[in-house]
Parts: sequence; structure tokens; C-alpha cells
Amino acid sequence: MKFRFALAALATTAMGLAIAQTPAPTPAPAAPAAAAVEIPPPPKPVGTAWVLVDYITGQVLAGENYNERVEPASITKVMTSYVLAAEQKNGKIKPDDQVMMSERAWREGGAGTDGSYSGFAVNKTAPLLDMEKGMAVQSGNDAAIALAEHAAGSQEAFASLMNNYAAQIGMKGSHFVNAHGLSAPEHYSTAYDLALLGRAFIRDYPEQYAFNKIKEFTVGTITQPNRNLLLWRDASVDGIKTGHHSGAGYCLMSSAKRGDQRLVAVVMGSTSEKQRADDSLALLNWGFRFYETHRLYEPGKAIATQRVWKGQAKEVQLGVAQPMLVSVPRGRYEQLKPTMDVPKTLVAPIAAGQAIGTVKVTLDGKVVAESPLVAINAVEEAGFFKRLWDAFWMWWESE
Repeated sequence: MKFRFALAALATTAMGLAIAQTPAPTPAPAAPAAAAVEIPPPPKPVGTAWVLVDYITGQVLAGENYNERVEPASITKVMTSYVLAAEQKNGKIKPDDQVMMSERAWREGGAGTDGSYSGFAVNKTAPLLDMEKGMAVQSGNDAAIALAEHAAGSQEAFASLMNNYAAQIGMKGSHFVNAHGLSAPEHYSTAYDLALLGRAFIRDYPEQYAFNKIKEFTVGTITQPNRNLLLWRDASVDGIKTGHHSGAGYCLMSSAKRGDQRLVAVVMGSTSEKQRADDSLALLNWGFRFYETHRLYEPGKAIATQRVWKGQAKEVQLGVAQPMLVSVPRGRYEQLKPTMDVPKTLVAPIAAGQAIGTVKVTLDGKVVAESPLVAINAVEEAGFFKRLWDAFWMWWESE
């Protein structure tokens, strides 16, 4: 009886420890929270579709018709830039490649087409890096076609690459048939998809993304300015791309970063160059005014511990591999509710960096941030007798 009672008492203690060690994280301390602010309606852009998205979480802060098909016009070139950056990363093409300005590229996208062009000489080559900048800054249709031909052999083959990468990004409402964005059957996207593309471009290829904040670029004797007027109006704006033709109207995909917070705005089908800029900046200002970003957890810092069985150590520290940030309406930081989902039983060995579970942060019952939980420290497997002892207690607690 005494042995059974002792076992029962020890089991109760062990179970109590397990419960105590069940993670219950709370957001890291931040600056004193401001009082909650009632958020007014967002400024409504003139256009056919628009959306404002938080870069970090992907949350749609405001929008209208953002899942409806639109003609992307020259914003298409952001997809072209993304593909070119990905192909360079994969070693398929290089910045110092000599790219030929073909007869087709010159005829379909050169100065005689009444569209935006870069001015590279026909039947001559230029470094791929220069053509990338000519496409990004000057919105050169000629450069887009030449780059597509260089990367894939033809613009048609390059369009297949565009659609493949779009699918990887999660652009479910888009289809591309050319690299420049001039109107064509079955060439379409959505404001939301374009926001997804903007987020992916900033995240995956920051070096190529930076081309979009260059204010002017010279090819030969021709110097042309970037058509994104916001680059001159607001220092926090660092991209992304304009677009215009008769079918699409005036379009602008813009992004700005203030402190830890970045927003992406997409305005489609506006009535003028000035109108799309005015409306985009109004959206960005509204987002920054009424939403705020907080750093919840930093990588490498323990936010919880969890019991480990059959290990040389009795517990493992859990944290995040990447900084965990969240954007919420101003003044509502204290209302965030973090929860963790981890296996009930952890058994050694556990490697440092091994995924253990998930930490989620909710506001008003909706998940606003989510990140994998990883082991900060490794836990090696214990010796035979320790494993045997823990196996007994694991069985006991399961009864």
C-alpha cells in the first residue's frame, strides 16, 4: 500500500509540473499603449478596385472589388521582375548577361509603339542589370520583351514561367500572357493578387525590389523619370510600380515603410496619374494612422518551456525562429491573446531548431499572427535507465 501511495503521490507531483509547464505566453513588453482609437472609414479611391494590405501579416485593412478581374497594365512588370530575380537566384541568368534588344522587342515595345519604352538600341546588347532597371524605372515595354526572350527564349515561354511563379505566390485570380502588360485576351489579375505579388517581391528579392525607388534612369541620351509620383512626395515610399493604358486606366501599386510597419496599397482603374497618387498616399496615411505594428517575440529567446521525457535534460525551451510581429488597430495591443499548440508529450532526442508546435495570437477571436515554435536548445537522449524510468511514468500518467 505504501508503495502504491508513494507512486500515486509522485505521479500527482509530476502531473502538476507538466501542467505548470504548459506554455502560456504573453506578448513581450512594448511602449505604453495608446488609448483605443475608433477607426473611421478609409478614404475611398477613385477607380475600379483597390486594396490596402499589411505587409507583415497579409491582413486586408481595407478594400473594394479587390478580388475582381482587372487589367494589370504595366504593374505586370513586377511579375516580370519577380521571375527574373528568381531565375537569377536559381543560376539560370546573371546580372552581367548581355541581353539582345531584338527586332520583335523593338517593334512591339519600342518608341514607335506609343507606349513606355527604355530606348535600348535595336539589334544591340546591353547588360541584363541595365535592362532590369530600364524596365523598373522607365517601365520600358521594349526592355520587358527583350528580358523575357533572354530568360526563356520567347515571350510566350516566359509567360508560362510567370504563371508558374504566380501560382507559387498564391495568386489565384491571375493569368499572364505577356511580360509588359499591354492589353491582351486572358491577361488579367486582381488588386488582391497584385498586393500578394508586391509582398512577395519585397520579401524574396529586396535587391531587385530596390530598383523601383530609383527616381530616374538614363539609356544612351534618353533620361526618363520614374512615373511613381509618391517617390517625390513621401520619403517612406520605396515602390512599387505604375501602370496605364486605355483598358486599364491609371493604376498604382505602392508600398511604404515607417518604423517596423510596412503597408502595400493597390489602386486600379483610376482617372489620372495625379489621382492614383493622391488616393494611394491617402490610403497609406490612413493605414499608418490607425494601425500599428508590435514586435511580440524575438528569435532565440525562450517564451515557454515544455517537459521532455527520456532526455538528458528535463525540459526544452521554446521560441520562434523569425521575429514575430503583428499589426493591430491602435490602442488594442493589450487585447491580444496568445495561445500555443504543442504536443502533449515530447520525447528526446530533440534537435535545436526543431519545429515543436505553433504560437498564435488572436484579436476578437481572429488569428492576427501565427508562427512555428522551435526548440531553442537541443535535448539529447538519456541513458538506458533514465529512458526506462521515464517510460514507466509516461505509462502511469496515460492510465
